[in-house]
Amino acid sequence: MKTPRLTALTAATIAVAVLAACSGGTTAGDKGDTRTLTLASVDQGSVEDVVKAFEKANPGVKVRYTTSGADQYQQQIRTQLSSGTAPDVMSVWPGNGNPAATHVLAEPGYLRDLSDRPWAAKLPDAVKSIAQYDDKTYTALFGQNGIGAVYNEQALQKSGLTAPTTWTQLLKFCKDAAVKGTPAFALGNQDNWVTQIVLYALVATTVYGPERDFDTKMQAGKATFAESQWTTALDKYLTMEKTGCFQKNPLGTTYEASQQLAATGKTLGIVQGNWVIALLKPKNPKATYTLKPLPGVDDPTRTIVPAAAGAGYGINAKAKNEELALKFVDFVMSPKGMNLYAKKQGGLPTLPDTADPSLTELSTFIKDGRTVPFMDQLWPNTKVQQTMLSGLQEIFSDQSTPEKVLKAMDADYQAGD
Repeated sequence: MKTPRLTALTAATIAVAVLAACSGGTTAGDKGDTRTLTLASVDQGSVEDVVKAFEKANPGVKVRYTTSGADQYQQQIRTQLSSGTAPDVMSVWPGNGNPAATHVLAEPGYLRDLSDRPWAAKLPDAVKSIAQYDDKTYTALFGQNGIGAVYNEQALQKSGLTAPTTWTQLLKFCKDAAVKGTPAFALGNQDNWVTQIVLYALVATTVYGPERDFDTKMQAGKATFAESQWTTALDKYLTMEKTGCFQKNPLGTTYEASQQLAATGKTLGIVQGNWVIALLKPKNPKATYTLKPLPGVDDPTRTIVPAAAGAGYGINAKAKNEELALKFVDFVMSPKGMNLYAKKQGGLPTLPDTADPSLTELSTFIKDGRTVPFMDQLWPNTKVQQTMLSGLQEIFSDQSTPEKVLKAMDADYQAGD
């Protein structure tokens, strides 16, 4: 997905995932300038510190970078790669399923093989598999992300309510919050990648709880979206909306506006990837944010969390400054680089290290094996996710139905690569 794409939530990476262009720069370096690196990133709010640290560690080096939201970035990067105007280093999502994912960009030869880098062999197997294409590593995945309910602890305390751990408690929590005049969760569905986040949080438990091999069954043609617990998860998503779990008019609310609602206590929290914590803190530095699982069933021991590597970085196969690009990617994958990202994004390094206290529960779920990858990371093509995203917006605007959307996703899935 987006982070994101949670390959995006993926926008979030993926998600992301993240906002509008913020830093000056171009997308192509000056040919022959060995001291200037060009970079395109979706890691707004975190890449800035990494760039500063890299420049400090390499006196005389200048990184010219741009940041943009996942939707905008994915539309642009493929065009830039095909026209020869892409930067030296760029955000790349793990696995498959969106226009800037590892498989999609590595297959036509747009990415440099990074298998020879010292960190490549150290990646955990689950991370390594989605950083690779045809058994070669193409993406430097520096952090793991999870999706859940991110609570504004001060707003939660003020409400007198307690974070729910069961589905029944969740619906009561939403009703009680609404009575108090403060909706439970902010939802920014005007940005279409955001529509998948709540659904993924519910799918993790309702689909993969009873069927951890669901993806294998899908790939073998023995399961479908429309005839599986995806229907239950989508029904629960809409039940949350009807119960008043979100603020009014989610379709008219942007991702950025939803952050403002959660940060300022206009809602008690937001259902998002952990990357949103880095964006909430500047909006209200006095608040404390904690990510907890979004319950989808009434037995807490059966709750599963979507957690996977978020967007990382790949190197343009035709980079104008390959040597400096490799140095930057190696820096990102160093303990210093990963810790900088983890601190700013509220994520967990892909190589073992300490975690932010706000992610204690996520860390526990990962260690206990109670996670599943972001759903789209294992889908065969980009169409499935795009159909889902547009379909979810149509459902929220009463222009489509869950049955139609899931059947359309099945059709795209079965079309293959």
